[in-house]
Amino acid sequence: MSEDDKCLKRTPLYDIHIENGGKMVDFGGWELPIQYSGIINEHKTVREAAGLFDVSHMGEILVYGEQALDLLQELVTNDVSLVEINQVQYTPMCNDDGGIIDDLIIYRLAADKFMLVVNAANTEKDYNRVCEVSRDFPGAEISNVSWDTALIAIQGPLACKILSRECDQDIEAIKYFRFLPEVTVCGEQALVSRTGYTGEDGFEIYCSRESAPIIWKGLAKQGAEYNLVPAGLGARDTLRFEACLPLYGNELDEDTNPLEAGLTPFVKLYKPSFRGKENLTRVKHEGLKRRLVGLEVTGRGIPRHGYPVLHGSVVVGKITSGTYAPTLDKNLGLAYVAVDCSEPGTNLFIDIRRRKVEARVVSIPFYKRRR
Repeated sequence: MSEDDKCLKRTPLYDIHIENGGKMVDFGGWELPIQYSGIINEHKTVREAAGLFDVSHMGEILVYGEQALDLLQELVTNDVSLVEINQVQYTPMCNDDGGIIDDLIIYRLAADKFMLVVNAANTEKDYNRVCEVSRDFPGAEISNVSWDTALIAIQGPLACKILSRECDQDIEAIKYFRFLPEVTVCGEQALVSRTGYTGEDGFEIYCSRESAPIIWKGLAKQGAEYNLVPAGLGARDTLRFEACLPLYGNELDEDTNPLEAGLTPFVKLYKPSFRGKENLTRVKHEGLKRRLVGLEVTGRGIPRHGYPVLHGSVVVGKITSGTYAPTLDKNLGLAYVAVDCSEPGTNLFIDIRRRKVEARVVSIPFYKRRR
């Protein structure tokens, strides 16, 4: 192992990944499995049965106290006051110019207590931002509990059947974007939510670092008869891509605002105040200059992050994410393009290694599960 490898952080499931043949990679400073049996196999199994994901690298930040809600209302674009106890909300968090610092989900644990779940690579940045804005809200307290919190996701059409056999409560009754705060899973205490980042039905299990290996092994044993497989970062990315769920660093960054990213439903401009509101209001009134769209490659080639998108010979945008989509058997891409080139059916080109490859704008998401 190199000196760089020794500096990588490991989740409490590292040894299990090695035992299962996980191919480990450096992912934002974490040593995580990119795949086990193969990305396409894992992808298809999640679509057809279920997959088990280690997402313990994600960040968790507690915000609590009498001004916790006031702080979050100022911090994020969505209206947190609408969130009920045991409910989850998705929201962008913007800088003062309206650029996206991160996209996150908020769990309302109590009237005055919330958990923010943030992207792993942004945990320190997000924590610092929360602390910065909290200076105006002395009645709010903040605690970074990321290292002490493990997170396992089970995703796929059979996820509920597998997980319910290892729980002491009726997890089938959990509605989408809701959670149960105290569930015994494989004999261990956990919080169980139902959101997902694959386009399939699925659950998230938040637990202690010590409980994570016990829960993982229990679910793996229970799911064996249902073809449950461990799934890595590769399948997680192709699955979220087909469902057109944004990835920070690809579709989202501080040079991108949530309106052009297609996140307008999560921006509540009616709120009296939130960071970035002034510029986002201006953008809405002036109109968008670019928009996130889906592209289907009609020529030969796979679009990759950063490839230019052209209308005729004029560059009108660039690819943010692109790959072969196993479920759809197509080469697809997400891209920001000029608004006048963003209508479905518009014919464009992608510059793939200095070759102009034909593509057309298509509606997104590319994939939507049957409910």
